[in-house]
Amino acid sequence: MLIGALVCAATSAFAVEPAPNGITLPEGYRQWQVLAVHQRSDNTTLRAVLGNDAAVKAVREGKTNPWPDGAVLGKLVWKGVKHDRWETALAPGDFVHAEFMVKDSARYPATGGWGFARWVGMAQKPYGTDANFVQECFNCHQPVKDRDFVFTHPAQLP
Repeated sequence: MLIGALVCAATSAFAVEPAPNGITLPEGYRQWQVLAVHQRSDNTTLRAVLGNDAAVKAVREGKTNPWPDGAVLGKLVWKGVKHDRWETALAPGDFVHAEFMVKDSARYPATGGWGFARWVGMAQKPYGTDANFVQECFNCHQPVKDRDFVFTHPAQLP
């Protein structure tokens, strides 16, 4: 069901501020399992979608619409660059941002039960000037309202 574990070589040697809505960068997210990968041709980015233990369990059990409270989805985003030795391949370039969706129906009823957060660049600067930045996220996720506001199709394995 899952692609496998993602282990980033980089470690955080600095404190990361919470998002303006109070969500903190999830501890240990670099060791979460990969649920899916995406390439966006509109902005030439590559994305790895990760899940915490609750999200992984939901995927394995086929219980992702709706996702259970406690599930956290993370998306790590890099600029896609031409691979230096493989003509038809893209490789991760500069790190763009890390985004997270936290499912907590009681805490986030106004945004479909999801809390949103983003940290930009290698410095992991919180995105948004105040807590209202989540409306930008929530508005973007409206086309997948019928899928619990989640774009990701978890990858299937044989």
